[in-house]
Amino acid sequence: MPDTAQLSHAGGLFQLLRDGTPRTRAELAKLTGLSRPTIAQRIDQLLSLGLITPVVAAVSTGGRPSSQFAFNPRARVVVAADFGASHARLAVTDLSGELIAETGRQRQIAEGPNSALDWLRTEAARLLSDSGHSPDDVVGVGIGLPGPVEFSTGRPINPPIMPGWDRFDVPSALRETFPAPILVDNDVNIMALGERSAAWADTSDLIFVKVATGIGAGIVSGGTLRRGANGAAGDIGHAALPRAADIPCACGNRGCLEAVASGRAIALALTRAGTPADSPGDVVSLVKAGDLGAIQAVRQAGRDLGEVLSTCVSLMNPSAIVIGGTMAQAAEHLVAGVREVVYARSIPLSTEHLTIAPSRAAGDAAILGAARLAIDAALSPDRITAALGQ
Repeated sequence: MPDTAQLSHAGGLFQLLRDGTPRTRAELAKLTGLSRPTIAQRIDQLLSLGLITPVVAAVSTGGRPSSQFAFNPRARVVVAADFGASHARLAVTDLSGELIAETGRQRQIAEGPNSALDWLRTEAARLLSDSGHSPDDVVGVGIGLPGPVEFSTGRPINPPIMPGWDRFDVPSALRETFPAPILVDNDVNIMALGERSAAWADTSDLIFVKVATGIGAGIVSGGTLRRGANGAAGDIGHAALPRAADIPCACGNRGCLEAVASGRAIALALTRAGTPADSPGDVVSLVKAGDLGAIQAVRQAGRDLGEVLSTCVSLMNPSAIVIGGTMAQAAEHLVAGVREVVYARSIPLSTEHLTIAPSRAAGDAAILGAARLAIDAALSPDRITAALGQ
């Protein structure tokens, strides 16, 4: 429940109604401790914004039935964008995160920020028009990028596969098009948000691991995404792995987990062993075709990943580890390798209720997470209070 200070404003009361459960004024007064007149005033304010709506009357216990009010997710929309190394996906969703319209295409992030954001503006305008909305209906924009992002400013910081993006001010570039909160984060963080909202809503402590060209993690602790002091939390791909001590990594160091367990590393190792594989997708195809060498390589990558994750389990005690990304399409073998090591290396108390599983949101995790990023900003107590001019 929002704290007492938040409940003194309509934005705080609204947080109680975001779960979609219809409630009467009397029920809200009992939950919050606020007076009936104050509740009535807050309800009127939220109705004026369209964020709640009257619903079917409550069951009467005698006399006139009490009116109920519930969250109206169709009141406004958000724009969500997921940019990968070689793809872009864009969606318009309602305030519950339900997809209203979407599009996507293959495009290279290396083409630079101006090209990417021009595409976003053009396609967002089309999707909004096609779904009967305008930019004025947009209350937030969430964007995921495949590199390190300083979340407080929305600027990518030294992204290795994104030439031209370093410290580019993404929110400022879009503010004229969308006069609303514009949130930018790295792709693994938004995938963690999307995965949790889609499939693990009751899980407060979760680690989402993306295994694709590289390796990264999104960390949810106490129900909150943890970005760290500078937004670099979850960079497990560059944790040291003894087995990889002499193997160079793309980051310039040696011995990183990513140097042996990423989809790119597996593809390179298979190619050197005589089985051509140009990408993580090729590795997945080999596994699905029953290639023994590919299966063994993916299983070993899971064990290597498990070495690092066992330390994370000891440190954080999550209740779920979710494996996503391209390599999760070979989840049977990758996840088996992770489980093999994590369950063996961690103390029983840490693993007693630990679930290690492939992503359930799969290819939708990133776009759902970008939407969630925008929704949570747009519907924050402070933002709603500001909209009411309080």
